[in-house]
Amino acid sequence: MGKKNRKPVSQAQSSGVPCLDRSTKKDILELCNQLLEKCTRSNGAGPKDWDEFMEIFNLVEKIREKQKHLVSVSQKTSREWSSFLQWLQENNVDTSRVTTDEFPVYGFGLRATQNLKEGDLFLSVPRKLMISTETASRSQIGFLIEEDKLLQSMPNVVLAIHLLSESKNSDSFWYPYISCLPKNYNTTLYFNPEELKLLKGSPVLTEAFNHYQRIARQYAYFYKLFQNNHYAQKFPLREGFTYDDYRWAVSTVMTRQNQIPSSNGNQMINALIPFWDMCNHCNGQLSTDFDLVENCGKCYAMVNFQKEEQIFIFYGPRSNSELLIHNGFVYMENLFDTLTIKLGISKSDPLYALKSEVLARLSMLPSKSFQLNAGSKPVSRELLSFLRVICMNQENLQERFTGENAADLLSQMGNEEVIVSQENEMKVWQFIATRVQLLLKTYTTSLETDEHLDNNELSERAKLSLQMVMCEKRILNSTLDYAKSKKLSLSTAE
Repeated sequence: MGKKNRKPVSQAQSSGVPCLDRSTKKDILELCNQLLEKCTRSNGAGPKDWDEFMEIFNLVEKIREKQKHLVSVSQKTSREWSSFLQWLQENNVDTSRVTTDEFPVYGFGLRATQNLKEGDLFLSVPRKLMISTETASRSQIGFLIEEDKLLQSMPNVVLAIHLLSESKNSDSFWYPYISCLPKNYNTTLYFNPEELKLLKGSPVLTEAFNHYQRIARQYAYFYKLFQNNHYAQKFPLREGFTYDDYRWAVSTVMTRQNQIPSSNGNQMINALIPFWDMCNHCNGQLSTDFDLVENCGKCYAMVNFQKEEQIFIFYGPRSNSELLIHNGFVYMENLFDTLTIKLGISKSDPLYALKSEVLARLSMLPSKSFQLNAGSKPVSRELLSFLRVICMNQENLQERFTGENAADLLSQMGNEEVIVSQENEMKVWQFIATRVQLLLKTYTTSLETDEHLDNNELSERAKLSLQMVMCEKRILNSTLDYAKSKKLSLSTAE
C-alpha cells in the first residue's frame, strides 16, 4: 500500500510545480528567519497582544505574497467523488449503507441510503486505506523523521507533512482520497484580522493567536529545513512548499485525525481514515471502534437513522473553543461546552500563606484555570472548593482546615450541600457573580445584541466568531443567574 520506496522523488517528477527564482527564494528564506526569530522571542508563550500578533501575521502575508504564483494543493483539489467511491469499493469498503452528500450548514457529510437502527454497523474501513504515522515512516519522509527531532516529538506534524508529500504525487495510492478533501477550512488559521476581532473579550482569541504562531513557526522551520538539508535536495516538498499548503495540511489533520492502535497493538497512533472522516458531529455517545482482529475501523449508528437522513457521530466531550480552533465549527447545542476562567489569590492577601496551604491539601495551586460549564450546574466541585478557600477568614483557616482533623472537612469542600459558614458561602457566590459581570464587560456587545444582529452580510468565519462569543456569554449569564439564586437562598435561610 502506498509508497514504500524511501528514495526521494524530485519535485519536477512528482508534480511539475514551477520553481521560484533564486531571488524570491532568498527573500522567502529571510522572511522565514524573521518569522522564526519573532515567534521564538516569546518563549512559546504566544503573542501577548494584538500588535504582536499582527507583526507575525504580516510576515506570513509577505511570504504568501511571494508564493502567490505557485499553485497550492487546495487549488488543485477537484473533489472527484466518483473516483473516490470507486477506490473505496476496489479496496473492500462496503458503501451500500451510506453515501456522500452536501447538507445545509454542515457542508459535505454522510447520508444513510437505508434505515439504520441504533448499533447497526454502517461503515468499516481497513487499516490499509488509512494515512498514519506508521505509513509516514515507510514513505518518502521516513528519512526526515529519522533525523528530525521536531518530527519525532510531534506525530500530528508528521501526519501533515506526510499528507502534503502524498498530495504532490498524482500516483499516490491515496490520491483519490486526497483529491476529495476540502479545498480550505474554517479553522482560525484561515481567519483574517477583522474576523478575529469579533472574538474580542473571548479567551479563544488568545488561543487563536497562540495556535497561529505555532503553525507559522513550524512552517518557517520546515521551509528552511527543506531548502538547506542535504537529504532534502530532491524531496518533493522542497520546491513549491507554500504556507497555504502547510496550513491546508495542518487543518486537514486537525479536523479529521483519529487515534487508532498501531499495527502491533502496543500504542495509539494518529491516522486519517477515508470516508469515515466525513461524518459530522452532534451530541451523543461514542459509537466508533477499531477491530484489531479484522484490522479495521468500524462505525456504528449512534441512534436510529432514517433513509436519506444525515448520519452523525459524537466526536467526544469537546468545548466549543476546541471545536472552533481545531475543527473549524461551533456547535451551538453543545452539552459539553465550557468557558475557561483564571483565578488566583493575590500575593498581597495577608492570608496568602494559609490559603495556599489549604489549597495544597486539595492538590491545587494558589493560581489556577477553571472551566465554567454549560447547563444547569455551571460551577464544578473543584471550582467551588477553590472559591470557598479563597473566601475563608482566618478563623476558618486556622481552626478548621489546617489541623490534623481537617481531612474530613476538606473532602466535603466541593459539596454544595455542606457549607463552611453562611458568611463564607455568601462571599463565594458574590465573588463569582462579580467576576462574571467583569468578564461580560470585556465583550464589545451583549448577548441580547448578538441574538438580534442581522448577520446575513457577515462572512462564514465571522459568523463562527459571533457564535463562539454568544455561547460564552450564555455560560456567563447562566453562571450569574446561578450565583444570584444561591445568594437569594442564603438570604431567605437567615
